Amino acid sequence: MMNPVSTMNSSTKSDEVESTLEHGELVLSKLAPNDEIERGVQGHYFSPLGDLDRWEQTSDDSIVEIDLLSSNLFRIRITPAGARVPGPTYAVIFEPSVGPDEFSYQESNTELQLTTKDVRVVIGKSPCRIEAFRTDGSAIMTTPKSNGLGSYSRLNDEFIVSRVREASSSILGLGQKTGGLDRSGRSLILWNTDVLNPRTLKEFAVGFKRDDPRADQRSREFDPYYISIPFYQSLDEEGRAAGFFIDNLHRADYDFSHPGETRIRFAGGAYAEYVFAGPDLVSILNSYTGLTGRMSPPPLWSLGYHHCRWHPYSDQDVVKHAETYRKREIPCDSIWLDIDHMRGYRVFTWNPKLFPEPAQTLSKLRDLGFRAVTIVDPGVKVEPGYPVYDSGLGRKAFCVTEEGAVYQGQVWPGRTAFPDFASATTREWWGDLNAKHIQMGLSGIWNDMNEPATGDIPDSAMRFDGGKYSHGAYHNAYATLMAMGTYEGLRKALPNQRPFILSRAGSAGIQRYAANWLGDNMSRWEHLAMSIPMSLGLGLSGQSFVGADIGGFGENCEPELLVRWFQTACLSPFCRNHNDAGGVDQYPWSFGSEIEALCKAALSLRYRLLPYLYTAFVEASETGKPIMGPMVTEDQADPTLRLIDDQYMLGPNLLVAPIVEKGSTARQVRLPKGEWFDWWTGAPATGRLVSAEASLATIPVYVRAGAVIPMWPDVPPSTMDYHPTSIDLQVFVPSKDGIYTSRLVEDDGTSFCYEQGEQLSTTFTLTRQGDSIKLEAKTEGTPYVGFRRTECRIHLRSAASGPVEILRVDPEGLVWQFKVSHR
Repeated sequence: MMNPVSTMNSSTKSDEVESTLEHGELVLSKLAPNDEIERGVQGHYFSPLGDLDRWEQTSDDSIVEIDLLSSNLFRIRITPAGARVPGPTYAVIFEPSVGPDEFSYQESNTELQLTTKDVRVVIGKSPCRIEAFRTDGSAIMTTPKSNGLGSYSRLNDEFIVSRVREASSSILGLGQKTGGLDRSGRSLILWNTDVLNPRTLKEFAVGFKRDDPRADQRSREFDPYYISIPFYQSLDEEGRAAGFFIDNLHRADYDFSHPGETRIRFAGGAYAEYVFAGPDLVSILNSYTGLTGRMSPPPLWSLGYHHCRWHPYSDQDVVKHAETYRKREIPCDSIWLDIDHMRGYRVFTWNPKLFPEPAQTLSKLRDLGFRAVTIVDPGVKVEPGYPVYDSGLGRKAFCVTEEGAVYQGQVWPGRTAFPDFASATTREWWGDLNAKHIQMGLSGIWNDMNEPATGDIPDSAMRFDGGKYSHGAYHNAYATLMAMGTYEGLRKALPNQRPFILSRAGSAGIQRYAANWLGDNMSRWEHLAMSIPMSLGLGLSGQSFVGADIGGFGENCEPELLVRWFQTACLSPFCRNHNDAGGVDQYPWSFGSEIEALCKAALSLRYRLLPYLYTAFVEASETGKPIMGPMVTEDQADPTLRLIDDQYMLGPNLLVAPIVEKGSTARQVRLPKGEWFDWWTGAPATGRLVSAEASLATIPVYVRAGAVIPMWPDVPPSTMDYHPTSIDLQVFVPSKDGIYTSRLVEDDGTSFCYEQGEQLSTTFTLTRQGDSIKLEAKTEGTPYVGFRRTECRIHLRSAASGPVEILRVDPEGLVWQFKVSHR
């Protein structure tokens, strides 16, 4: 792709339009806008592009660019004349480009067209507009004819993008949002927010009545939230999907409440939008994560169960909790320490009274099979003599005000300075601090308060990159840039150990560096229910490694709620129990032996399923497909699946339908097309809408016919040093003829040796033809150091009849025994 030009030459006359067409790139320069515009709710005083008077090939600078990046992906960029080039967004890490022989160009009196085998991009001349269609004629984006704003309009630093939205279309994505999975009919704000800060209510609840749920930060409808990702998918009535990603970090308002129209308003920055023609949702996610990156395979221990509590634990308390898990035989992989482990909330320190010998404590935990994670907030206490503050000052590593003074906020340690993560040197400094911290014996870093949260002091005076950029330019990216610096520091400190970082906030690309949890939720049934569509929305935004705090962070949990939350979290990507210092205990054993047994059963299922779950993570790292996927991705043409957001797919073959209502012991489950079986009984599910019984001991789970579900043969106390000699394969034999594939990925789960090929990938192909049933296991790769498995125990479930022929193709020198049993 040719390097695009981004500004208009100062010698260009105000009534000229110029363009360049070369190597898949159409560049259009726009002149004076129309004087008259229709004034709408969000469009007061904004000026549209106006007419395209003429174009010609030129080497001058330009303001409108169309880049064809693949046959079904293109980018639009519009830059006002003389505009300053904005700083990097750090979202897009790879851009393909089509060659000059892969598209065609046509011009008429009214429009210009660029056409690939999948997409036709139309640039209207009068008025200038940008529209796109698939080559089958279906619309991707068209311009409203009567709103007066056109495709794009601008006022000072702000701009509005407008497009037609069909009344029956669904809107998905946009990162972390409350409410249902479908965003249609709503107006949403993209601005990373410390949700429970009192200032948040004053800023974002203005105009709402007191009893309006949108004015309650703890409600299911409050907006904005912690993670802002300006990427969404539109799904039309026929099930065709298109994707839209605006690569911009400024505050944005996405308004889907106008009848028949979508309006998107950004408070600043450049307009650079990537348009994905689809029409397949999963392929759009693959393309989007190809641009913004995908997670690496995480450390296996991070998929285990995590114990956390905001509480002033002492070293003795921590070790006692660890010993309690082992005594009660409840699996757990890590113990997390909140802010009280620090000396006066100073980051990268230890409280000398609570943890006089932290390295020794961490060593004891590791001997018990536990890893440890500590919280690291961005706020650095303003205190001369505190080494972190002093070194930050010396390196000019902190954000400054417009006048050049170090910006000060107010968080846990009092007056705080904030690292300027827009600076590469600051990220390196921060990474070195994390590296030194983790080498004491930690295994992960937990980033909180990174929206950034500044307490009682507004953050607007905080500037970035040495004061070069306003607060709005990097506010939404703050957490991602913090995670970037942390990740690079951990890689430097422990080059062959997979880093694990958990972040509260994030932006496009956060998935490359960190997992996200859903923030400060409450011990409420509605918050358990809300966690499902919120997690699904993040998965559709490129971030799969997500989960909500088990039991709720704030308020007091009750026994039934705790069980149902454990059941849901144990069948989701991230599984952590966490609550605040003022709430009742909500450990698995806190409500008596009966509740403990139910929580333990949920955790035991998760641990046995870790081979299946880890494989799903590896596949997400390869394709970008969500680990926890909405039902619509199973069949986007099925209207009955589109709005379902209280059940989901976990990996490719398990359907999970949690119980999220108090006292409920049954629910309706909508199954996608195909054959499905009850996970617990192996009985075939009859019909598409089934009634699932669910006592307090049961969470409804269904499995796809033909699936091979790999499981550990037992429940280890943790994943540390666990390398079983056998693995169980739950084989759900279909009743209908067909070929069905499943996969198992095995590596050491801790290092990067898989990049050198020390990883086994086994594809299971189950073929049924009449009474003939064959299972083929084809393995590629090399066993990792420590690999011990020599046996696969096959458990035939459901519709098997007669013998099953087992075929296998193994790497040279690798022999496995297969043992078959019927259930």
